[in-house]
Amino acid sequence: MGKITKREIQPDAIYNSVEVAKFINHIMERGKKSIARKIVYDCFEIIEKKKKDPLETFQTAMENVSPTMEVKSKRVGGATYQVPVPVSKDRRFSLATRWIISASKAKKGKPMKEKLADELLNATANTGAAIKKKEDVHRMAEANKAFAHFAW
Repeated sequence: MGKITKREIQPDAIYNSVEVAKFINHIMERGKKSIARKIVYDCFEIIEKKKKDPLETFQTAMENVSPTMEVKSKRVGGATYQVPVPVSKDRRFSLATRWIISASKAKKGKPMKEKLADELLNATANTGAAIKKKEDVHRMAEANKAFAHFAW
């Protein structure tokens, strides 16, 4: 068994950003990348119409939603403890993306591009469902600080 190499993702065409390309891949469903691209770029246009730089807004939102600590289950002698552990850079981006997309999908009555734009703008302002999810994860890690000595 060889070592699994991590694939390099090409930056997206318009903003020349690897993060935006990864975000598009996360939004994509059933291999329909052109639809995912359209959703993201239309969302960025909505943000631009609100007199904000879309790429800067996106990066700020991702930073604000990214968790620094999370809890992982660790079994020690019959008992399972929730042990707080730091989050790696890649997982941080992945979780932030997942939370923003799921918070956008949870809203009803608007097209996805508008829901996504709202969620990104809310995340930039440190409000919204994705930020609440991050705070819940941090609260769990804080509450279980006593079990930190079980960390791997």
